[in-house]
Parts: sequence; C-alpha cells; structure tokens
Amino acid sequence: MKRLLNFFAILIVLFGVTYATQGLGSNSIESELIQVTQDESVTETARTQPNLIRGLMKMLEFSGFSSVTYQNFLMYLVGGFFIFLAIRYNYEPLLLLPIGFGVIVGNIPFTEGLQVGIYEEGSVFNYLYFGVLQGIYPPLIFLGIGAMTDFSSLLSNPKLMFLGAAAQVGIFCALIVALLLGFSPQQAGAIAIIGGADGPTAIFISSRLAPEFIGAIAISAYSYMALVPIIQPPIMRLLTNKKERVMRMRPPRQVTKLEKILFPIFGLLLTTFISPPALPLLGMLFFGNLLKESTVTKRLANTAANPLIDTVNILLCLTVGISTQANVFLTQESLLIFGLGAFAFMVATTGGVLFTKFMNIFLKGENKINPLIGNSGVSAVPDSARVSQHEGLRYDPTNHLLMHAMAANVSGVIGSAVAAGVLLSFLS
Repeated sequence: MKRLLNFFAILIVLFGVTYATQGLGSNSIESELIQVTQDESVTETARTQPNLIRGLMKMLEFSGFSSVTYQNFLMYLVGGFFIFLAIRYNYEPLLLLPIGFGVIVGNIPFTEGLQVGIYEEGSVFNYLYFGVLQGIYPPLIFLGIGAMTDFSSLLSNPKLMFLGAAAQVGIFCALIVALLLGFSPQQAGAIAIIGGADGPTAIFISSRLAPEFIGAIAISAYSYMALVPIIQPPIMRLLTNKKERVMRMRPPRQVTKLEKILFPIFGLLLTTFISPPALPLLGMLFFGNLLKESTVTKRLANTAANPLIDTVNILLCLTVGISTQANVFLTQESLLIFGLGAFAFMVATTGGVLFTKFMNIFLKGENKINPLIGNSGVSAVPDSARVSQHEGLRYDPTNHLLMHAMAANVSGVIGSAVAAGVLLSFLS
C-alpha cells in the first residue's frame, strides 16, 4: 500500500514537472512568436513608409496643385467677373452666369489622359462640346427664339427691316480689318460675325470656319451682347440731335392672324433663297414662329420657348465657357478677336443709326423713323430694343419706342443669319 502511494506521488510529481515544463515551453514559444511578429511589424513599417510617401507624391502629382499656373488664376478672374456682372448688374444672367462658371470649370488643372478636359476624347465635356463643334445647339436656340418672337411690329411697318440689314455693315467692316491684320479669310469671316451681336450665329459660323477660335469668338459675342446698355447709348447720343431724339412715330397697325401665319413661310423662302447656308438657323427660327402663330401647336411652342431653349442654353453656354482653357484662350489672337468684336459692334450700331437718318431724307411726317431705334438693327434681342426705349423716354417720358425698336431688333436676328450664310457661301 505504501509503495502504491509512493508510485502515485511520483506520478503526480512527474505530471507536475511535465506540465510546468510544457507551460514554460509554450510561454517561450509565444514569446518568440511575439518577438518575431514585432520584428516583422517593424520591417513592414520600414517597408511601408517609402510606399506611403510615394503614394502621397503620386496623389500630389495627379492633383491640381502640381500643374496650376498663373494663367489659370487669370481665367478664374474672368469667370468671376462674368458671374459678378450677371448677379450684381443683371447683365444677361442667363448667358453670363453659365459662361462664367464654365470658364472656372474649364481652368481647373488636371493631368492629361484622365478623360477630364473638354478637348480629350471620351470625356463627358467633350461629348457635350460636340453640339458646339457640329453646330447643333445654335439652330435649337433659334427654334426657341422663333417660338418666343412676335413679328407683328415688323409686319406693321416693313420698312424697318432695312435697319436690320444696315446694322450688318459692322460685320463686313470687321471682315476687312481682320484680313488686314493677317487672319485667314475663314478666320476673318468667323470673327466678323461678332458685329451681329448674336451669340448662336457666331458659334454656328465659327464652328465651320474657325473652330480653333470658337471659344474666344463666343465669349466676345456674348460679352458685347451683355454690354449693350453700356456700349450703345454714347454712340446713339453722339449721332443724334435733340429734335431727332423726341421724334414720334406712327403707332403700329393691327396685324391679322393670316399675315402672322404666312410670314414665317414666305420669310423662310425669301431669306434661304438669298442665303442657302443659313437654312439651319432660319429654318428653325421660322418653324418656331409658325408653331407659335398657328395657335394649334401650343404645347410644341411652349416646349420650344421654355424648357428646350433653357436646356440648350445651359449646355451651350457652359461648354463654351469650359472651352476657354488658359493654354488655348490666353493668346494674342484672342485679344485681337476681342478688339475686332468691339469694333464690329460699334460700327454696326453706328451703321443702324446713320442709315435711319438717311432713310428720313426720303420720308415725310409720321412716316419718319426716330434714329434712336437704329441701334436695334443688331441682333441683341431684346436688349437693344430696351436701350432704344430707355433713351427715348430719357428725352420725352411719353414717347414709347419699344414696339418700333423690336421690329428693327427681330430684323437684326434675320439679317445676321443671312449675313452668316453669305460668309459661309464665299469662305467655306
């Protein structure tokens, strides 16, 4: 019995020793594993640190901070100025605000190859810009303009159509000057159309004659459209005397529905026979007007005059703004284009006012035309007509010229499109 107890005691001791030994071994192994893990972590950290730095450097390389230039900041100021004019002074906000924001968007620096820029194939902006380059947006704008325009004032006094034709003299004078400055005939024609003060027409013709200048030409045209209230009044006051400014015109007559319906049909035939290349613009303009005047397609007319033209205007103005990337826009040619555009616009205003005075030589009594509406021969609808109205009320608070000025203004829309078609005929 005593031996049996000793045997169990020995087994217990051996079991205890074995257990202790295994525990120590296990702790030792765990310690070794922990030590190895710590060593590996240190090694991995040492290896990760250069990768992290390289990653940060790579991210910085693809960010805008690595490639931004002072030209980008100059364009930010241009875009901000347009937005300021739109919000603070309400100068053509539907045009200048999207253009100004587009200028900022277009000058965010990026790494080429990421399909971000408007000139990179496959980018979203490049697809949207397709409508500008291929002349898709301008005819749609003309469709909306036609659906919004009432030609009654023109139909009641057709001779005012000559004012719209006379104002196009600015286009052809600018064409000559541009040629003298060394521009090619195609480039000169695209630049000259700025004198019509019609943004969609300027984009349409420049997309065909000088796509490399489309951004500068469009920005110039829309800028001068917005600055009509600043540019035109001094010229009008300089070329007229007090007696002419208070001249009263015969009230417009009532125009029948049949006349309103027939006008877009015969207007289309006459103008496009004279200038076939202008068919996309004039065809959509007169079609939109027929939708309005027929009174049986009110839904189509309302769609063209509201959601459609607003949507196209957003796409057109935004993409035109984005196209003004600093490396493309900030050139000597762009400055010349702005100068020629101002010259063309001032000559167009002058031509309209002087031609009105010339017409008055052959007119008598109430048939005479107040020269203050001569400025409305340009295509800046309805801003030029509003300037005529404002200047007329300035010298005679009871002399309302708006309806007469609108007749000349809508004539300017047609006239600038015809002039564009003529230029395309000769220069394409």
